[in-house]
Amino acid sequence: MSEQYVVDLRDVDESQAAVVGGKGAHLGALSRIEGIRVPDGFCVTTDAFRRVMAQAPSVEDRLEELARTNPDDQETVRTLSAEIRRIIEDIALPDDLVAAITGALARLGEGAACAVRSSATAEDLPTASFAGQQDTYLNVMGPTEILRHISRCWASLFTERAVTYRRRNGIDHRTVHMAVVVQRMVFPDAAGILFTADPVTGNRTVATVDAGFGLGEALVSGLVNPDVFKVRDGEVVARTISAKRRAVHALPTGGTREVAIEPGQQEHPALTDEQALRLVRLGRRIEAHFGRPQDIEWCLVDDDFRIVQSRPITTLFPVPAIGDDENHVYVSVGHQQMMTDAMRPLGLSVWLLTAMAPMHEAGGRLFVDVTARLAAPGSRAALLELVGRGDPLVRDALETVLEREDFVPSRPDVTPGGPPAAAAAAPIETDPAIVTELIERSEASVAALEREIRTRSGPALFDFLLDAFQEHKRVLGDPLSMQVIMAGMEATWWLNDKLEEWLGEKNAADTLTLSAPDNVTSEMGLALLDVADAIRPWPQVVAFLQGVQGGDFLDELAGLPGGIQARDAITGYLHRYGMRCVGEIDITRPRWSERPATLVPVILDNVRNFGPGAAERRFEQGRQTAWEKEQDVLARLRALPDGERKADETKRMIDRVRTFIGYREYPKYGIISRYFVYKKALLAEAEALVAAGVAAEKEDVFYLTFQEFHEAVRSGRLDQRLVQERRDAFRSYQALTPPRVLTSDGEALTGAYRREDAPADALIGLAVSGGAVEGRARVILDMSEADLEAGDILVTAFTDPSWSPLFVGIAGLVTEVGGLMTHGAVIAREYGLPAVVGVEGATRRIRDGQRIRVHGTDGYVEILS
Repeated sequence: MSEQYVVDLRDVDESQAAVVGGKGAHLGALSRIEGIRVPDGFCVTTDAFRRVMAQAPSVEDRLEELARTNPDDQETVRTLSAEIRRIIEDIALPDDLVAAITGALARLGEGAACAVRSSATAEDLPTASFAGQQDTYLNVMGPTEILRHISRCWASLFTERAVTYRRRNGIDHRTVHMAVVVQRMVFPDAAGILFTADPVTGNRTVATVDAGFGLGEALVSGLVNPDVFKVRDGEVVARTISAKRRAVHALPTGGTREVAIEPGQQEHPALTDEQALRLVRLGRRIEAHFGRPQDIEWCLVDDDFRIVQSRPITTLFPVPAIGDDENHVYVSVGHQQMMTDAMRPLGLSVWLLTAMAPMHEAGGRLFVDVTARLAAPGSRAALLELVGRGDPLVRDALETVLEREDFVPSRPDVTPGGPPAAAAAAPIETDPAIVTELIERSEASVAALEREIRTRSGPALFDFLLDAFQEHKRVLGDPLSMQVIMAGMEATWWLNDKLEEWLGEKNAADTLTLSAPDNVTSEMGLALLDVADAIRPWPQVVAFLQGVQGGDFLDELAGLPGGIQARDAITGYLHRYGMRCVGEIDITRPRWSERPATLVPVILDNVRNFGPGAAERRFEQGRQTAWEKEQDVLARLRALPDGERKADETKRMIDRVRTFIGYREYPKYGIISRYFVYKKALLAEAEALVAAGVAAEKEDVFYLTFQEFHEAVRSGRLDQRLVQERRDAFRSYQALTPPRVLTSDGEALTGAYRREDAPADALIGLAVSGGAVEGRARVILDMSEADLEAGDILVTAFTDPSWSPLFVGIAGLVTEVGGLMTHGAVIAREYGLPAVVGVEGATRRIRDGQRIRVHGTDGYVEILS
């Protein structure tokens, strides 16, 4: 019986995490790697934990109560956690379990000092490290004390911090079990941490060694600043030697204590360069074994390294898997599309199948490889100019990479003897009929898709969709459509550049584009004001909507006075715009038509903050302001030398921008319209899989690629383990922040603004919509939780078109992500909202309710006292 309760570390590997926990499994695996020395020891298995827990049924009752407790109710979490720990620590261990543990201790040596270490089954996972969540006890001496500390390790599974951490990672407390590792104690000269990738930059080629004297607890607890060695390609490329005034040493009678280090020793390096290089070589061997960068705890004893823990570094952003040894530079697609959240596999694969350019996936996000364009001087200059116009942070990040001259190999531009250059597109005529024709083409294509898809099901549906994706790309790549988009953008840039040069006026195009026609996204925001007009006269409808928490509430409206009118207004809006949602480029995200309650807070804000006819008034006011601005600009230009020519050129550009800039938003609307048609057909197939018992729930298919979904429908089989692995990976990806630029070395670059014209304490961003406004900051991360009043300034991570209904009720906009021509910027200009985007950490640095001033012309935000 004893063997199921105690297992020698040398008999353990990664496959036994369910028996010995994550730490035990990793230590066992480490002990099998050639050249890696791990202190001897054994694991008290999860079977022993379950045996002990079975003696205390009251723990199960408290776990049930803990599962029902609101995660924000910290007082209840604290109380229940403390009760569970107390119960576990008071349980008397069964005699056979005591015998198994004391027998294993005898094999370590009579009176051996030990480290007693928690090893939970949800620990040191690829997706969540759980570092520091359970307890470790050092220099524990004697069987009685070791048995007591094993119980304390079991109990530490339910510390308040461990319970909270599991809740945040979506892990049920009842599914996690605790093993305990008992190892012979090591008394090191120095100890610390080795990261086999730079934990700050993510660079996989740079290892970082943190080192201090004595036990590693001094570093982990923050008692001392460590010496830091950075190692690349077998060379120490940087070192920082700190004054290490304290250390943690073991006591002869058990336990540890802090001790002062002699003044002459404090600034002596804890490691030599040779030792740091040797340690990194061991780390690379461990990394190769586990197949990913590692966070390794080490001890140095008599110039020999002992490894006491290795876990994956879970905070690194993954690198696209290209499969070659070349250097690559990737630019984030999400920062251009205003959706930096992680996407599920079905969303990723549908976007890849319908995208115009090849892309690569990493961390649930998409990236474009721009290495080839950066390599040649001509294409490099064009790329930097284009991205710099939209998002200066991307340009700065790319320039940072280029400053390392050896990373991107330089290649010559294509010579005249090579392939002929594409002819430049002829200037497009300024004619509103062109936009009308493009919109009609798109609408006809979507209507044909809706007609033809109705008769398709099963494997035939997937074959049909592959053809539909080709039509999707044809519509998206229509040369006339691309020409119109570029004409509007280039006219905007021309107006801003020339009017600043001639009149000294910044961002003049912001006012000149107010209420431009054919902007489907700004029309969507104004149309929700019309919905509010249909609801405002009916107090019972308003009261009913204030109580809506979710679900399909529309049918319930019909029984209220004015309810039919309200329902018809909302369903009419959904018919036109219900395919939209936050994060809409991911086909798996719920659309407004699927969750109409998402719109209710915005509708109620509009009912409260506006009067009847507000949509028409606002549009007309914007149009009038733009016309007056045009007259003012032209008059001032005519007064300049060569003024008639300047005024005539400017008038042509104003006409061009007002004719074409609104269309900038339409292709995305067409894409998302088609996506909703695809999604409804795919969900019908998912429901058929559930009905056939192939899938547990229809959302399972969101964790398959399009091709895997096709195969599941064809074969009638679905790998549920794969679905669960993908769910876990998606949850871990959600916690990662994607970089604007990523290299194949794993270095994540966010870029920086190079400017000195803003106040020292201002939050710097990109000016995308002119003007200045002061007001209350509303930090909103979920549109369905909007609660805005007139004059509020919206602060959020990013805004895709689905956020535009909020724009009609705010006074200004601040986002963490965005560029000059991204959707939020275009709609902010359309509505005349001062806006600053690309403000790093805005939702953390600005608190909800603070007063702020947004300088939309100059590109910074002030937090007011």
